[in-house]
Amino acid sequence: MMKNDVLTRIERTGIMAIVRVETIERAFEIADGCLDGGVDVLEISYTLPNAGEVINELTKKYRDQLLVGAGTVLDSETARLAILAGAKFIIAPNYNESVCKLCNRYQIPYAPGCTSVTEMVQAMEAGAAMMKAFPIANHYGPALVSNIKTAIPYMPIMASGGVTIDNIAAWFKNGVDCVGVGSLLTKGSSAKIAKNAQLLKEKITAFRSVRKKQ
Repeated sequence: MMKNDVLTRIERTGIMAIVRVETIERAFEIADGCLDGGVDVLEISYTLPNAGEVINELTKKYRDQLLVGAGTVLDSETARLAILAGAKFIIAPNYNESVCKLCNRYQIPYAPGCTSVTEMVQAMEAGAAMMKAFPIANHYGPALVSNIKTAIPYMPIMASGGVTIDNIAAWFKNGVDCVGVGSLLTKGSSAKIAKNAQLLKEKITAFRSVRKKQ
């Protein structure tokens, strides 16, 4: 899958499930729930030591049904291991130049966490594919995205933290390209996850439908 294809799929889905699991079986349950609800993009966090194995097993089982990437990638060594395990994109809470270079080398989209417009522009100039507004999105809310995009409308932005079923439409109204969602898409049964995913997707679909008519 080409870099631009990955980005297009992330933006089309609009929602990325942020997953931290200790077992492969639980990862499958979460993946099944997300897919049933219309969310086909999962970020597997490297806060747990089995992240590479989870990425590999999800990729083998679901193939093109699921777009699986790696999160909390702090250094280029971890990024390379994640890519070898099958990660199709790399997410981080910080910007790291060596990770950016490595991802560009292998044509893997990289979304670093940035806390200022200056940092976002520097990361974008270095080749980062999408900016992760982290942790500032959780503190400032949806209006943050509008403020950034007023000055830099062509900057792809992912918001992580503070996204709910009630406010997800507001994030997209303010210009976000993708949102990262944790507990709503990772806690409870597969059926509960599927219901939450469906509700989130319905909000985005409704907003996009109205915007097309404007």
